Amino acid sequence: MTTAARHVVVVGGGISGLAAAWFLRRDAPAGTTVTVLEGSDRVGGALRVSELAGVPLDEGAESLLLRRPEAVALAEAVGLALEDAATTSASVWTRGALRPLPSGTVMGVPADLRALASSGLLTRSELARVPLDSWLPRLRLAEDVSVGRLVSARLGRAVLDRLVEPLLGGIYAGQADRLSVQATLPQLWPHVRRHRSLVAAARASRAASPAPPGAVFGAPRGGVGRLPEAVAKASGADVRTGAMVRGLRRTGTGWELTVGPTRKPEAVGADAVILAVPAAPASRLLRAEVPHATAELAQVRASSMAVVSLALPAGAVPGPLPGSGFLVPPVDGRTVKAVTFSSAKWSWYADSSPWLLLRASVGRLGEEATLQRSDTEIVDLVLADLTEALGVTDPPVDARVTRWGGALPQYAVGHRGRVDRIRAAVSGVPGLAVCGATYDGIGVPACIATAEAATSEVLRQWRRD
Repeated sequence: MTTAARHVVVVGGGISGLAAAWFLRRDAPAGTTVTVLEGSDRVGGALRVSELAGVPLDEGAESLLLRRPEAVALAEAVGLALEDAATTSASVWTRGALRPLPSGTVMGVPADLRALASSGLLTRSELARVPLDSWLPRLRLAEDVSVGRLVSARLGRAVLDRLVEPLLGGIYAGQADRLSVQATLPQLWPHVRRHRSLVAAARASRAASPAPPGAVFGAPRGGVGRLPEAVAKASGADVRTGAMVRGLRRTGTGWELTVGPTRKPEAVGADAVILAVPAAPASRLLRAEVPHATAELAQVRASSMAVVSLALPAGAVPGPLPGSGFLVPPVDGRTVKAVTFSSAKWSWYADSSPWLLLRASVGRLGEEATLQRSDTEIVDLVLADLTEALGVTDPPVDARVTRWGGALPQYAVGHRGRVDRIRAAVSGVPGLAVCGATYDGIGVPACIATAEAATSEVLRQWRRD
């Protein structure tokens, strides 16, 4: 493809925006220049690593799903080798004990009822409710429904509260009664529409996509937070931090972006723009040029949460750590919703840290009051839960609270239809594309996939022109 040299501006320096810049370097015509404009003082978005008790530890996402190729391929392309997690066995802290997370589920929807029964998560009466799924009227779903409505109606509220809700809450920091089956359980949705029962649909989903051999999760040594800087460097883009984009308008030849403080704005021209920002700022920036997309983006809510990282003395927990961590059902009324034993999950900490490193996530949609407490109060609440769950005996030698305000988009019922309408509206405007966690998944691989799709859309338009 031959074309005149062009300039692409990527708005947003999280992993989606940086990946878009990298894909442009790989695929765009020679001479294409790329500028990344990030409003904050650093790149990486929700991926960040910093020292805790002298040891680098992720503050945001801390593992990459290896069963999707996007993050693995990008990490390798920018020179980062991934190491497998040493263990991924997890528990659920409920009914007064740490109980093994049962195998054979699809995001908590059970396919193996024997594994569910042996886990001890449910009482006998709650277990007796589950097989009624096969006797209830056949599943007939013509349109999207909430995960909570589907699971509780078919399997009982206990399966939702103690198994599905903690898994979804750990990912989306949301509520299953509001989250979309289509968007949050896409691997299950086609089978739900074909099978009589929900358990049968879960079995069919697992049979259709069997787990490949090997590890499930991996990360670069030292943390996933190393990935953004490596991608930014490899992209060759002009990456500008502290460059808040406040306006976006079409011109006769392309786009003009208004950047910087209102008292001293800067105009930046571009032939194409890729918006890699959350739903709320994307909605504001598109208000004048793509009002239909603005209206849809405004409907996407976001939840906030915090990650509490602790460095404990090596003997602060009696006995060996039980696997890689545990989940906590919201119905049990705890402060923590999930805990990761970083020292057990990642083998490199055995070489670099004398401490026991733990990370706890706190807060979900509707729990904003918890996040309004001081860092000291949140750490104390987390330690109280850990003391009860694990028997922690010593105070931490270091602690850190990282707050992620509005970081997790909520995929409400009808989300996939909303995303289709947003993309249809945006694709009708030359030289414009969107990507990020708002659309097809909040994990790092999903964000990278949307970045590649956005760059492909821009280049497709150029070829057409």
